[in-house]
Amino acid sequence: MELSAQLDPVLAVARESAPEVDAAAAFPTEPVAALRASGLLGLTLPVEVGGMGAGPQQLVEVVSELAGACGSTAMIYLMHISGAMLVLAAPPPGLPDLLSQLARGQALASLAFSEVGSRSHFWAPVSKAQHNSAGVRLRARKSWVTSAGHADVYVTSTLSAEADTVDLFAIPAHTPGLTVAGRWRGLGLRGNASAPMALDVEVPESYRLGAVGAGFDLMLQAVMPWFNLGNAALSVGLSQAALDAAVRHASAARLEHLDQSLSALPTIRAQLAKMSIELACTRAYLHQAAGRLAEPREDTVLHVLGVKAAANDAALRITDSAMRVCGGAAFSEHLQIDRYFRDSRAGHVMAPTADVLYDFYGKAITGQALF
Repeated sequence: MELSAQLDPVLAVARESAPEVDAAAAFPTEPVAALRASGLLGLTLPVEVGGMGAGPQQLVEVVSELAGACGSTAMIYLMHISGAMLVLAAPPPGLPDLLSQLARGQALASLAFSEVGSRSHFWAPVSKAQHNSAGVRLRARKSWVTSAGHADVYVTSTLSAEADTVDLFAIPAHTPGLTVAGRWRGLGLRGNASAPMALDVEVPESYRLGAVGAGFDLMLQAVMPWFNLGNAALSVGLSQAALDAAVRHASAARLEHLDQSLSALPTIRAQLAKMSIELACTRAYLHQAAGRLAEPREDTVLHVLGVKAAANDAALRITDSAMRVCGGAAFSEHLQIDRYFRDSRAGHVMAPTADVLYDFYGKAITGQALF
């Protein structure tokens, strides 16, 4: 599928606004508007509902390109795709137009899973739903909600009223009692508005995704594969941008007293080579993981668990090397390598964290239950 016609205009807007988005920790309003108009919010949704019908390989392409332009915009986009794939897997009957709205760019989605009480264990909410005459009462303190205050619908998790199983609900942004509970000022991905949110809302039972207690399985089957793959693509996009910037600088910067470029130094060339080789290996693993998601095999779960952790760690090393290769020029911001360096730190600590995924991977290959 050729995506350049939809993607290139978005990249141009995202690239131009990225420095200011980062400096001001401002939500990337113009890039998100461009995404809405492009049709890319429906990339992985079926054509029948207004989507593009694309698959994992196309998601990897779009997210990695977006990340190279603006990491914050890429993360906002990935959270939308993750929410949209959840709605596709279990459409809430009380919101019959939601899937079409998500596909056509009329609604921006986000996930509200992590809670203060369970921190990065996003699969384990501590809030508990209650039944009342209006349907379901949800009270929760959610943390790290990407696009907080900017999304049109939040897919949120809670313990079921009936038992200690997990339910998922789609909550429209205009629902009374849904509020942004703080500001977001982070080290990296500074424009993605990952602020805490407070929920004290009443919603109909029909806003639930799937059956009572189905939320945990939906998280693992409909969210984690797409989110982990997309997050890995984001790390690869940041790594590519850092490598490209380092190569440009090392090739252009002059050591006048030696009458040679910075890239003439063997130590610099070796660093660039290592960065390029590690990126190539990581990109190959990313595309292999995308293939496993498109056509599942016995080892698909290992790819789902491993690809985010591997790409996150590679981004840490590659962007760190770019900073070292370019020295003070990278530290002074004008190369924007510092932005890639800071943005890449987010993936490693974003749930499921790289360390948790390594643990899960180890459990999987030794025949132990993940949970």
